[in-house]
Amino acid sequence: MTDPSSAPSRLVATRVAQALVLIIVAGASGFAAYRIANSHKSTLTPMTDSPGSASPATAPPAAASPPAAASPAAASPAAASPAAAVRQVPETVPDIALTDREGAKRRLSSWKGQPLVINFWATWCEPCRREIPLLKRLRHDHAQDGLEVIGIAVDFRDAVVKYAQQMGIDYPVLIGEQDALEAVGAFGMDTVFPFTVFADRQGRIVTLKVGELHQDEAAFILQRLHEVDAGSLALPAAREQIAAEIRDLASARARSSQGAPNGK
Repeated sequence: MTDPSSAPSRLVATRVAQALVLIIVAGASGFAAYRIANSHKSTLTPMTDSPGSASPATAPPAAASPPAAASPAAASPAAASPAAAVRQVPETVPDIALTDREGAKRRLSSWKGQPLVINFWATWCEPCRREIPLLKRLRHDHAQDGLEVIGIAVDFRDAVVKYAQQMGIDYPVLIGEQDALEAVGAFGMDTVFPFTVFADRQGRIVTLKVGELHQDEAAFILQRLHEVDAGSLALPAAREQIAAEIRDLASARARSSQGAPNGK
């Protein structure tokens, strides 16, 4: 006879499993439009994924700068309708709490005062897996700046712990199922994997990169992040420079994949 008290836990587990299955299925369906608000108005900022690589799961790649500190983002009238809902990347890193590989609850605020690279991923996501060696190098190469890389796995705990061990992941990994999906929403995102958040020492989000992170992109972003922390570059200017560079690098990769000479 079924214990009635177990029904709520079974229902939660079923919903989490359904959500993860939907993410995986959607990942095979290609790109859809993704909207994000900047400091003045709602915009659609497309970004080309690097040619020859798998697309991020579920939503389309977009290099999106978060709203500037000067004013909160305001949605356009067209985006106010439920059919055109606009999510907004927060100005600062939300203080979410998830468990680490040892089962201890960790809050993102525990890394306050350090520049951060926060990478949302899943074990079943191919571009997520390809990023791991790069993320490990970034943490090592920028250790003198106090940079910390944090992986947030939206996946089942056993799968994440096993895969992290196999890959020798040496940076903190936080893990969640339904609570990790809620963390995705706290960053103003839908379930698009991978995506990577870059934040300065004050916890301000400098930029958010959707899709597989590449070495040239990471190098440029981290240099701007260092300049922001050093006070030699204003945050709005850093965001503009990063957005322009990401577009240029994506265009260069597209030309390269098509065999066209640069500048053509």
